[in-house]
Amino acid sequence: MYRYALLRAYIYSLSSHANDDIQDSRGLIVSPPKSPMVARVVASRFKNFKHGVLASSLFQFVLFHGNPFWVHLCYFVSLSTAGFLLLKILPMRGHATSRPSDVDLLFMSVSANTVSSMDTVEMEEFSNLQLATLTLLMMVGGEVFVSLIGLHFSSAKARSQSKGAASPADGDGMDLAELGDSVPAVEGLRFRSMNCLFYVVLGYLVAGHVAGSLLILLYVRVVPAAGSVLKGKGLNATMFSIFTTASTFANCGFVPTNENMVVFRACSGLLLILTAQALVGNTMYASSLRAVIWGLKKVKNLPEYEYLLNNGAGELGYDHLVPAQLGVWLARTVAGLLAVQLVLFCTMEWTSAGLSGLNPYQKIVGALFESTNSRYAGETIVDLSAVAPAVLVLFVVMMYLPPYTCFLPGAEIYHERLVDKSEDQEKDCKKRKSMQLLQVGLIFSPLAYTAIFTIIICITERRQLSEDPLNFSVLNIVVEVVSAYGTVGFTTGYSCKRQLKADTQCRDASAGFVAKWSNKGKLVLVFVMLFGRLKRFSYRGGSSWMFI
Repeated sequence: MYRYALLRAYIYSLSSHANDDIQDSRGLIVSPPKSPMVARVVASRFKNFKHGVLASSLFQFVLFHGNPFWVHLCYFVSLSTAGFLLLKILPMRGHATSRPSDVDLLFMSVSANTVSSMDTVEMEEFSNLQLATLTLLMMVGGEVFVSLIGLHFSSAKARSQSKGAASPADGDGMDLAELGDSVPAVEGLRFRSMNCLFYVVLGYLVAGHVAGSLLILLYVRVVPAAGSVLKGKGLNATMFSIFTTASTFANCGFVPTNENMVVFRACSGLLLILTAQALVGNTMYASSLRAVIWGLKKVKNLPEYEYLLNNGAGELGYDHLVPAQLGVWLARTVAGLLAVQLVLFCTMEWTSAGLSGLNPYQKIVGALFESTNSRYAGETIVDLSAVAPAVLVLFVVMMYLPPYTCFLPGAEIYHERLVDKSEDQEKDCKKRKSMQLLQVGLIFSPLAYTAIFTIIICITERRQLSEDPLNFSVLNIVVEVVSAYGTVGFTTGYSCKRQLKADTQCRDASAGFVAKWSNKGKLVLVFVMLFGRLKRFSYRGGSSWMFI
């Protein structure tokens, strides 16, 4: 309102004195421009200002009244739509035999933006411009980037709520660091800490991508085995490094090769680099972020770092900033689940065809890489359709688990300390939860929704289930649905050799199993990927059901 009043006064002064002569500093009389010119300038400035006011009003509405679920849904739907349009406009790679259908391109865009890595098109058919589009979609869809946007919104909300402590002229346009000097010391430290946390997360994101891209680029340049693969496929090493880093850090799982990481299964150094990126980008992000802040405090003992270490998500509104004890147990849980998968995978697959030709060290590294990717990253070095059923079932369980699954002894007692919030924050939290439950309509639990999606897919693909039961088995469909819900990207694929009635037109492709589904089935899986990317809003679903 203050800016609006100033602009009205400015417009009035221009319009009321448009025809008056003006005396300059030398005493000469200078005639102003003609009033139509002034009117056009004023009208143009007023129009721009009005658009700015509308944008500001929309931002304020989203900030204070927008339901988080619908804000997230609109974010992913709009970006996926824009990505689809870009993929449709940009040319395919030169050797592509045919252009994918609109449904397939939409599917790939949603898959990249929701970091699901389910694919209906072979990756080597995409041109460098299309790969760059997918890279951007994966970057802006990754959990670290999305949480950074949420942190910016939280900071903006805190700034708006605290402007009442300063005059309109002084408080308008301040950043959090400046605003911290105009309010009480405790609140000022909180604002500065939020501002500090924003830059720490931003640095974490940039450093992860830059370091990862440089390490991969250095590896493929130095190791002939890796470089020859890219050269044989005609892939640019720089594009491969950037694309793979963005995909792995966001836990998407796309790789520019048709075979995913199978062609690099003997490159243990590359697999270890990607394993570390997958961990720090998702399941170990909360623990890693706290370790980074602790390290920064050791280097430079600022009060903001101390505040961040002593105050978690309840005070700052950033869910990934967890207390010390929870961060330690998260890391231990991740290590424990990795160990279980590693032991079972090595026991069942040590002499399998997927690991043939590898020495013991390469097999262990490959098993570690595969076990890490079962929890959200989705890259693979083996054909999942050929692994032991026991391993496949364990992978399904791992894909279903939330990223921050944690075994925490004494969790009930510790939970009371973890959720200790102020009265206003508690009311705001309850309001958001009630709105989510009311508007999203979470009647069932996540497991129930997964079962419902599987049943719907079985209905849409019922003809293939009866005609091609080895490829279209219920287990393969379950793996695909759970993988899409978990935004993992594991797939059993499709093999013409498993057809009971041989089709002479059948061609084995490196795209996922979903590539052979009907358009109805693909669109259902698009919905599953969006639902899975927003699954944190459905963790409390199904609480109304009771077994009596």
